[in-house]
Formats: sequence, structure tokens, C-alpha cells
Amino acid sequence: MNKYVCDVCGYIYDPAVGDSDTGAAAGTTFEALPSDWLCPMCGAGKDSFSPV
Repeated sequence: MNKYVCDVCGYIYDPAVGDSDTGAAAGTTFEALPSDWLCPMCGAGKDSFSPV
């Protein structure tokens, strides 16, 4: 599972950890996040993320 970095603020989404702030459980791949998921740090959309 790849990590993804927010091109706006540098937040790294790590699927092994997930994102408890938005309810993404550990093991949730970036691709499996809902299309309206936003960066928990800056509010950028998924299209603002790049694979690490």
C-alpha cells in the first residue's frame, strides 16, 4: 500500500494508519477513500495528493 502526500501542506496519508479524524480505518487504501475525502490538515481534495 502506497503512501500519498498532500501537495498543498505536506500531510502524508499512510494507509497502514488510516485517518481517524475522517473515519478511515487502518488498512484503507488511498484509492478506497471516498471521492469527497479532504486532507485533514488543510482541506485539499484527493486530486491534490501524489504517491510518495
